[in-house]
Amino acid sequence: MVDVGKWPIFTLLSPQEIASIRKACVFGTSANEAIYITHDDEVFVFGLNCSNCLGTGDNQSTIVPKKLEALCGKKISSLSYGSGPHVLLCTQDGEVYAWGHNGYSQLGNGTTNQGITPVQVCTNLLIKKVVEVACGSHHSMALSFDGDLYAWGYNNCGQVGSGSTANQPTPRRVSNCLQGKMVVGIACGQTSSMAVINNGEVYGWGYNGNGQLGLGNNGNQLTPCRVAALHSVCVLQIACGYAHTLALTDEGLLYAWGANTYGQLGTGNKSNQLSPVQIMMEKERVVEIAACHSAHTSAAKTQSGQVYMWGQCRGQSVILPHLTHFACTDDVFACFATPAVMWRLLSVEHEDFLTVAESLKKEFDSPETSDLKFRVDGKYIHVHKAVLKIRCEHFRTMFQSYWNEDMKEVIEIDQFSYPVYRAFLEYLYTDSVDLIFEDAIGLLDLATSYCENRLKKLCQHIIKRGITVENAFSLLSAAVRYDAEDLEEFCFKFCVNHLTEVTQTTAFWQMDGPLLKEFIAKASKCGAFKN
Repeated sequence: MVDVGKWPIFTLLSPQEIASIRKACVFGTSANEAIYITHDDEVFVFGLNCSNCLGTGDNQSTIVPKKLEALCGKKISSLSYGSGPHVLLCTQDGEVYAWGHNGYSQLGNGTTNQGITPVQVCTNLLIKKVVEVACGSHHSMALSFDGDLYAWGYNNCGQVGSGSTANQPTPRRVSNCLQGKMVVGIACGQTSSMAVINNGEVYGWGYNGNGQLGLGNNGNQLTPCRVAALHSVCVLQIACGYAHTLALTDEGLLYAWGANTYGQLGTGNKSNQLSPVQIMMEKERVVEIAACHSAHTSAAKTQSGQVYMWGQCRGQSVILPHLTHFACTDDVFACFATPAVMWRLLSVEHEDFLTVAESLKKEFDSPETSDLKFRVDGKYIHVHKAVLKIRCEHFRTMFQSYWNEDMKEVIEIDQFSYPVYRAFLEYLYTDSVDLIFEDAIGLLDLATSYCENRLKKLCQHIIKRGITVENAFSLLSAAVRYDAEDLEEFCFKFCVNHLTEVTQTTAFWQMDGPLLKEFIAKASKCGAFKN
């Protein structure tokens, strides 16, 4: 399963919201907008909202997801976005919706008025079932089920394929060389367009200043022109970066051409290529390619699951395909693309496969698989000896002191409460602590006793959030007792900053004598008792 949490904007969501996501897309000039679809087919957006690209009906940014009622239940199947940005999508029923920036009629509604909510694109598309959409910087394309291609919007370089450079306010069928041909795949660069035909031919049109059309020259094309250099291969997939193009054949061969300033062609240099060049020849069969018109990054996945990246990667120019540790090409864009957008509508369907971390979390306190129980306050907690031995020195020592035949199946714990001990054991399975403030002090005591330093730090963070005038001195005393230096310093500063209030509390005067003297002496050095 792809983890949407790798995209920074999704850290705004709660675990429950993340778990509800079925499909998602991060877009925008700074990757500051996102749309996602839940398992219940509800559609939500959040982010900066440049040019009304969230479609919420206003121009307000939001860090709290807002529901797009107009799209709920529509079963979105394909989505793309421009640089304005504008957003274009189609549903399983073949309907097309658009909203956002519309300065060049890229929404296809015949106007240049900004689209503040999703509106169906009707002209020439109502009788068509659209199966795929693609956006360039300020132009749009839609591919129908029967292989017809429509384009509209900004056309300064011929990217709409109409034979002129006049902007196209509504969807227009792209014909000329595509007349009578069945298009099966489409992609857009910033100001260029590409199409794959069902026989594996590739056509390009629009801006060609960097050779991104693959025609052997750098002249713009106002109508589709076949990429003749690929005549001997059958192309299955096409992908466009900002000004470069990738093509994948039915034999798993990878070709690249166009701009190469950042090494995005993967040729080992930074020279532009006006015609397709085969790359990754020494690698195994390629099964997926990835690029995005807003980035200079390229990625590919091989049949064994290896993922390679090249081009602009976090500001560095990677001129040859670099083997990553990622499991999918989407992760390349999350971690290395600038901006960190998604190159496609991402499916995050939950799979049966669980990672090691997910499996451990699932098996905590599971009676079915456990081989050891702790009884605390009369309640049982089911665990696995192997996990405890791997994760905790205290248990390694404990278990080594037993012969296997003498090992107890139930261990009684009486020095800590049930919530505290359960939180500790769960931490060993999850690396996280979910505990209320009142119990965090008990867990700090346990962490100190068991020499779990990282757990001590987590406890201190929880305790800091619960500090008040009434409990500040009690917490200071606990911090000293459990040798929690960070918490001790925090509590001391809090007490000094609220000295008048805290000295009136019962806890202050009940503090241990030596500790009270030490506090007064230290506070006096800071000038806290001048008056």
